[in-house]
Amino acid sequence: MIGTSIYIKTVANLDARDLLLFEEKNRSFFEQYSMGRADGFYTVEGQRERMETFKKGAVEDTEYFFGIFHKDTDELIGTVHLFQVLRGSLQSAFIGYFLDKDYNGRGFTTEAVRLLVNHAFVGLHLHRIEAGVMPHNKASIRVLEKAGFHKEGMARKNVKINGKWEDHQVLAIINPDDE
Repeated sequence: MIGTSIYIKTVANLDARDLLLFEEKNRSFFEQYSMGRADGFYTVEGQRERMETFKKGAVEDTEYFFGIFHKDTDELIGTVHLFQVLRGSLQSAFIGYFLDKDYNGRGFTTEAVRLLVNHAFVGLHLHRIEAGVMPHNKASIRVLEKAGFHKEGMARKNVKINGKWEDHQVLAIINPDDE
């Protein structure tokens, strides 16, 4: 999927070493906002296993993981992920993303979220996409709001990050074709 400044493509086309370098470079930045990382996460083999899990999830229609690439340089600058895809009467998923700290504040994440939301609604026929963001992460909340998400409330002590249960602002977007 191609945007103005970035494009996103599935993990099947990523190199495990590139993904590892991206994760290592941003480790201390990302770990402020992410759940615990499994042993071996910061290894090439760990990234290969992760990629295989994502490929299997796409085949099973339970998750979709994409790299975010800078359009001018083809550099991997982020990831965007639809996960916990639910079918049946719900037709929903959660969205998450990480952007290289050196590229923050330029609109790349908003563009990637918009591309993936469009794919989720048009290509995957989902009804609702939800996100949870730590309340102090104002930049991430702004990304979602600029992409059309609305605040729905606070999920108290919702996700364990760095050994502590953290509150999360819940935001969601509904497929406009379903309204």
